[in-house]
Amino acid sequence: MVFTSLEFLTLFLPLVLLIYVLSPTQWRNGVLLIGSWVFFGWLSPMFMLLHTVLTVITWVGGLLIDRAPLGSKSRVRWLTAMIVLNVLVLCWYKYSNILAATLSELLISQGAMPLEWQKVALPAGLSFIVLQAISYLVDVYRQTVKVERSFVDYATYLLMFGQSIAGPIIRYSWVSEELSHRGLSWGNFSLGARRFMIGMSMKVLVADSLSPVVDAAFALPEPSFVDAWVGCLAYSLQLFFDFAGYSAMAIGIGLMLGFHFPENFNRPYLASSIQDFWRRWHLSLSSWIRDYLYIPFGGNRGSKWMIYRNLLLTMAIAGLWHGGDSWNFLLWGTAHGVALCVARIWAGAGWFRIPTALSHVLTLLFVALAWTLFRAPDFATAMTMYAGQFGLNAFALGDALAATLRPTHAIAALLGVFCVVAPIYQQRFENRYGHHALFVVLGSAWPVLGFLLSFALIASRETVPFLYFQF
Repeated sequence: MVFTSLEFLTLFLPLVLLIYVLSPTQWRNGVLLIGSWVFFGWLSPMFMLLHTVLTVITWVGGLLIDRAPLGSKSRVRWLTAMIVLNVLVLCWYKYSNILAATLSELLISQGAMPLEWQKVALPAGLSFIVLQAISYLVDVYRQTVKVERSFVDYATYLLMFGQSIAGPIIRYSWVSEELSHRGLSWGNFSLGARRFMIGMSMKVLVADSLSPVVDAAFALPEPSFVDAWVGCLAYSLQLFFDFAGYSAMAIGIGLMLGFHFPENFNRPYLASSIQDFWRRWHLSLSSWIRDYLYIPFGGNRGSKWMIYRNLLLTMAIAGLWHGGDSWNFLLWGTAHGVALCVARIWAGAGWFRIPTALSHVLTLLFVALAWTLFRAPDFATAMTMYAGQFGLNAFALGDALAATLRPTHAIAALLGVFCVVAPIYQQRFENRYGHHALFVVLGSAWPVLGFLLSFALIASRETVPFLYFQF
């Protein structure tokens, strides 16, 4: 069950919201927790069991860290044990398959029999739940938050179905007050419903419509220049509208429930540098990486080489966190780390300043090329796509991809590009037409129209999972 499935839209979400609204204030966390257990149990009972066990352990771990005296070794040991446990659980479910596959390839290359291995399924939401648990434990250790003594409140924070599958990555300090004191208002509910409908339109109308083009392009044995770039640019739009669409839906659900989650994207494809891109893309992850990896590693302290090391190590870990099916994710993160180092060296050396327009183009070019590595199922496929992108094959659009393309794909791509470019003129347009009656009506009507069209498409085809559903 995902946000864009009929069972979620017509059964689960309306029923949970109805029970939640009718429940007394002091019962609402319990209702939300039970609903989250049902949500994960619907996906898989084993997912629900694992998440519940991890929740109990980390809740107890937080209590033990808080109980240990400040500055004591026992306090450090409890924190270390809890972090190691969370990391080991994540590594087992996320990386055991690729490690087993790599070992099998090594054995075969040496003439031995491959390793017998039964693939381990990655529980939905585990990557995000682990990061939230670690941030909570570290913050309790640092005394930047008070330990949560109510298991129901802590479990509600960690397992909330609205955002635990694919973010935003919520820190306990952001919602601690609302866990115990939050109200419901028609204004917030309406705003949340609007954000939910916009996110659903982003996912279904743009991301899902471009999905067949991306799949076809990345399956070509020898993509042409046009084939490779059509696939790459389509994936750049698909990934953004899929992930940002989920975040918008999660933020919308949070508002309907009385929570205020932070924005997770800030027009990333308008970035003018690689540093600017990471200040706009997946904001909750970027800030998590900064506060719980980069700064503890040393951050900007120390020599220049130590700073470059911290950047590379942090981004490599961030890349590895994104997926365990391929080493491409590690390479993708490392590539971004190298780009950040190069940008820092360039700025520090005082070389000529790149014009803003050119810097914007170069940033998008690098990001798109890196997305090729991110999307390709293996390194060989990535190299095949790069061969096409750098003109090593034919130039014109190939017959295979041409047979896949439909007018709806062009409409989805144009809609996506419009949504990316429109923010440049948004403020100017609102200042000029914001109070016009037609503008007000259209601003209120288009999310509903997008939702209805999206719902019709969902009802007419199989559910398309979110790309980050099992990252």
